[in-house]
Amino acid sequence: MKNTLKQVFGSGQFMMGFVIISLIVLTIIIYPLFNPGNPLERIGIGTFFKPGTYVSAFDTVNARQFYTLNLPDAEAKRVGSKLSPDDRVSMMEWLVAAGVSEEDIDIEDTDSFVQLWWDTYDPNVRFDSMTTAFRKKIGRIDVALEGILEDMDVIIAKEGEDGSLAQSSVVAGSDYVNVADVANVRFLPLGTDNFGRDVLKEMISACRTSLLIGLLAGAIATLIGLTLGLLSGYIGGIVDDIIMFVTNLFTVIPGFVLLILISFSIGQEQRGAPVVAIVIGLTSWVWTTRSVRAQVVSLRNRDHVNLSKLSGHSLLRILATDILPYIASYVIMAFILQVCSGILAEAQLSMLGLGPKTTEIPTLGLMMYWAMAYTAHLGGAWWAYFPVVILIALISFSLNLMNTGLDQVFNPQLRD
Repeated sequence: MKNTLKQVFGSGQFMMGFVIISLIVLTIIIYPLFNPGNPLERIGIGTFFKPGTYVSAFDTVNARQFYTLNLPDAEAKRVGSKLSPDDRVSMMEWLVAAGVSEEDIDIEDTDSFVQLWWDTYDPNVRFDSMTTAFRKKIGRIDVALEGILEDMDVIIAKEGEDGSLAQSSVVAGSDYVNVADVANVRFLPLGTDNFGRDVLKEMISACRTSLLIGLLAGAIATLIGLTLGLLSGYIGGIVDDIIMFVTNLFTVIPGFVLLILISFSIGQEQRGAPVVAIVIGLTSWVWTTRSVRAQVVSLRNRDHVNLSKLSGHSLLRILATDILPYIASYVIMAFILQVCSGILAEAQLSMLGLGPKTTEIPTLGLMMYWAMAYTAHLGGAWWAYFPVVILIALISFSLNLMNTGLDQVFNPQLRD
């Protein structure tokens, strides 16, 4: 046993897969300790907030202390943030038409670019090659620039007793607030989803649920496949014929189609995560049965098995002590693959709207379903689905690496 474990953990592929899945499991365990609470809590009043740090504007304006910083590039950054790439290109087109050499224009250098614009632009100048729509667009950009630079101060007003507004204070363009002094700051590394929920927190919880579904589905499928394969391969005869008839019947019917039909017939309200896992397990045992049967057929006439028969040992004892230990490594590999298949099957079902009901707990498949249903891919909200795809791929990759490593250890042909 010790030598076997040494060989297993000495396999590079197994260790790589084991490390990846271990890191995922550790993250699932540790992260909720630092960010507890309901993963389905809606924290965003809106949809698809992009990743970043969110600071309360109210707390910032009403901070106890302002710090004056004279940063030379502050104004340029303010202006630059208001000028979109399309606006810069349009301004450059106007400058080129006005006779400015394109080599003298650097649209990335906001200071020099805006200064060149002020020195050159004349709203009364018109070019025959410019359309009316383009001239109006340039005029809007110029007016917006003037508005930005006209007054950098922000006036804070409050309502008086007579209902009139009076100036309370002024926040100058050089005033800064230390984030540590702001009462409410929230870091959203993966933004929010279509419901305004923290994607990272939701994904961690969804990963835990999907792994549990995969483990339960894999255990059920492996147990059924192992039992039927042992009985079919060892007993043979009419028992083998009946089991193989049922197995072939399930083989003819595509497993995923059967899974869809069963899930649809159960109904949305009854489809909790355990129910989905059981359904996946009950429809994915076929290939395990056939594989185990093939292994048992090659073992049932071995000398140690015949000796047990002559000794009068029971069927259960022969299967448990004389056959199962010889195929244990294969059963473990089958279980790993069944877990991987269960996770992918849940994701596929949920993408079709047939996964666990959406009001209880998140799963990786449900996150994909919500993102696609609310067209995150069309709106550029990549954070709502791309990390989920990467996580599913990492889980599948790690489990398959572990299976390949075990196969190299226990398969003599591959080991040689």
